[in-house]
Amino acid sequence: MSGKYILLAEDNPNDIELTLAALADSHMINPVEVVNDGAEALDFLYRRGKYASRKQGDPTVILLDIKMPKVDGLEVLRTIKKDPVLRLIPVVMLTSSREEADLVRSYENGVNAYVVKPLNFDDFMHAVREIGLFWGFLNEPSPRPNKPDAETK
Repeated sequence: MSGKYILLAEDNPNDIELTLAALADSHMINPVEVVNDGAEALDFLYRRGKYASRKQGDPTVILLDIKMPKVDGLEVLRTIKKDPVLRLIPVVMLTSSREEADLVRSYENGVNAYVVKPLNFDDFMHAVREIGLFWGFLNEPSPRPNKPDAETK
């Protein structure tokens, strides 16, 4: 996938559905790619496994849950922010975690924003619409060099 798109890394099917609905409701034209765990997020970003033939081009923003199976969101964040190419991609933690330790570790590892998923449906929809509008439309992304096709990690 090339062009401006959003990567959503989320394991909860209900949260995926709500997030996609909120982004669509905000009239976002950016496509959204969905991965269901941290390992799949890394495979997507590094074009490994089922994503090996994915076209060049990184997401405009990554919406990342913390509590995911296989590889948690904090480890995905650490990996992204240590990579000289991927570290320029904005990452927004979109999580249910209100734990201060998760908030602190996220910012220590370079997260661009930390948003706790509101429990109220309307508040959730509003928060995701605002995230999508800012990161997908208003924010000017950093120019990023293309990664070589054969890169694996």
